[in-house]
Amino acid sequence: MKKEKTKVENEHNHINNDSKENIKIAFFLNLIFSVLEAVGGFLTNSISIFTDSIHDLGDSFSIGVSYLLEKKSQKSADNTYTFGYLRYSLLGAIITSMVLITGSIIALYNAIPRLIHPEEINHDAMIIFAIFGVFINGYAAYKTSRGEKHNEKSINLHMLEDVLGWIAVLIGSVFIKLYNWLIIDPILSILIALYILYHVYRNIKEVFDIFMEKVPKNIKVDAIEKDIETSFDSIKDMHHIHVWSLDGVNNCMTAHIHLSKDLNKDEIIALKKDIKKKLSSHKIYHATLEIEYINEKCDNKNC
Repeated sequence: MKKEKTKVENEHNHINNDSKENIKIAFFLNLIFSVLEAVGGFLTNSISIFTDSIHDLGDSFSIGVSYLLEKKSQKSADNTYTFGYLRYSLLGAIITSMVLITGSIIALYNAIPRLIHPEEINHDAMIIFAIFGVFINGYAAYKTSRGEKHNEKSINLHMLEDVLGWIAVLIGSVFIKLYNWLIIDPILSILIALYILYHVYRNIKEVFDIFMEKVPKNIKVDAIEKDIETSFDSIKDMHHIHVWSLDGVNNCMTAHIHLSKDLNKDEIIALKKDIKKKLSSHKIYHATLEIEYINEKCDNKNC
């Protein structure tokens, strides 16, 4: 039992440490590039580059906040937070998503008028900065792309927004340089903003489901119930099942196990161990099981 528990704990610690380090890398890359953008905007007299540097500084702030909350989420459980501080990570996801929504709305507000009145762009400077932007933000997006936690997913959306933005700037500035198609720039900006808003909506919905203690989408309660009941001949049925997630990764469950025959103390201990081992294959890592004996009637009105 100790070996299995240690294995699960090590897996969770590995996910948490990777998530924290990836957010840290994304923060420093974004902050450094924001400063470079500000300098570039001043040297090239490009207001669009300088404005984007302000946007990226805002991103850096939200990423920094997310990093601090991610770090706090890894504190061990105590008498105040008996399940631990894992949901602080979700708070970071919410803050980051709100910044993304605000940035996308501002982008739409500035891009839509340019459909009617396109403006001249310093395309040569934009091409140079776009290449650096794609490379730097692309690396940050890659580092956070495999994250399992919602906080890291929100950060990845930030980085993805910047990568797509710079790709759009690169393509748009090349076409503007070659064909003077000024309208390309606002069209690409609008499409990217709508794309980001769609993904923010999906991420926020998942965070909301976690706070409402909805069963995680990758877990099927019926499948768990059937698996347990058919795997052990000493179990009559499994009922009063509750499944929820603390942060989108760490899933919990409580359930009543109704026995079909009498078992002694050692047999019950072994049964609970085997049930929890099987539950781990369903991505349930924290289970509380109540044993009900043959003639015992469940007190819960729903049973």
